[in-house]
Amino acid sequence: MPDTPPGLRLTRLMLRDFRSYPDLEASFRARIVVVTGENGAGKTNLLEAISLLGPGRGLRGARMAELGRRRPGQDPLPWAAAGRFENAHGHFDVGTGTAPPSPEGCGGSDRRAWRLDNAPVRSAGDLAERVAAVWLTPQMDRLFQESASGRRRFLDRLVWALEPSHAREVAAYENAMAQRNRLLSEGRRDASWLGALEDAMARHGVAVAAARRGLAARLNAVLAEGVTGAFPAARLDLVCPLCGALGREPALAVEERLRADLAAGRGRDAAAGGAAVGAHRADMMLIHLPKNLPAELCSTGEQKALLVSVVLAHAALIAEARGFAPLLLLDEVAAHLDAPRREALFAALAALPAQAFLTGTDSALFAPLRGRAEGFRAQPGNLLPDADFPMPECA
Repeated sequence: MPDTPPGLRLTRLMLRDFRSYPDLEASFRARIVVVTGENGAGKTNLLEAISLLGPGRGLRGARMAELGRRRPGQDPLPWAAAGRFENAHGHFDVGTGTAPPSPEGCGGSDRRAWRLDNAPVRSAGDLAERVAAVWLTPQMDRLFQESASGRRRFLDRLVWALEPSHAREVAAYENAMAQRNRLLSEGRRDASWLGALEDAMARHGVAVAAARRGLAARLNAVLAEGVTGAFPAARLDLVCPLCGALGREPALAVEERLRADLAAGRGRDAAAGGAAVGAHRADMMLIHLPKNLPAELCSTGEQKALLVSVVLAHAALIAEARGFAPLLLLDEVAAHLDAPRREALFAALAALPAQAFLTGTDSALFAPLRGRAEGFRAQPGNLLPDADFPMPECA
């Protein structure tokens, strides 16, 4: 890997009517921040707010209507989140929240707006050039037991963090597929209309597959370099005929074959209720290389360790591509790690230029970070300094 890029730091966070926080202002001075508290105290809400300061729907993938603070019997309130960041070039401010109603009456709780240094953000790409975050949540522990669709979303999030245009390709593919499914379910066999939709599915589907294939190759190269330290070596494998075909022949040929397969399978797909071929059929596997085992056959602790490996490698990829290390948001990450792995994680975080936010219910798990991390206690609607984690001398 090239020389270590500088990190991105969040130094101040302000929330208004976001989830469980009516009004919060917090400052962060250290590169490692530990937030502990009981279940329901708002620890995950805090990380979600930070994740929403970048493009996308955040670590929960929540809808806008779910984010505003709720009062009994009333609709969710308009919400806002703002952060001050520092990088190698100075500081900048990012704000997001409920979009104000337009003169035509649009806006409100179903739309979201962003501002960068108090000016409207023109595109997600503009924001992605400044802010990046990667995260690990307890929900991701089920990644290897749930359906392939969950693993595809995980994979596409990894791709999108490096290639913001990937989200548009996925959306265009899924939109064309939904229209084709609807036409077939209604028995409408307009050949020209179906042909146009299948052409869009072929073009966007192959672009999606190519981006996934590129991400896997880059991620595996970083994992092979051992950047994840004491965590197990891993390999990400794609289970995808389109990705396999792209390794053997040009993209245009793969597009043409997919287009022909979709046209030939209209009757079959009408009966099945969906397309039997395409980018939506992809899956991924994570292999524990020392044991040569797929993740679904590993223990819970090993699965968590494999995900930590992927997150650390992905952060290194972002740092290389963007020129700055992203924020690391690690929710309850220590819960299923044994003591040696926890200490290995803490050592890896201390060595990285990235700012890391860690949450947990048991502050004792983070004891090795005393003197290296700044600590807070989450309480409903508030965040208080934790006396057990005084500000480290070298923040």
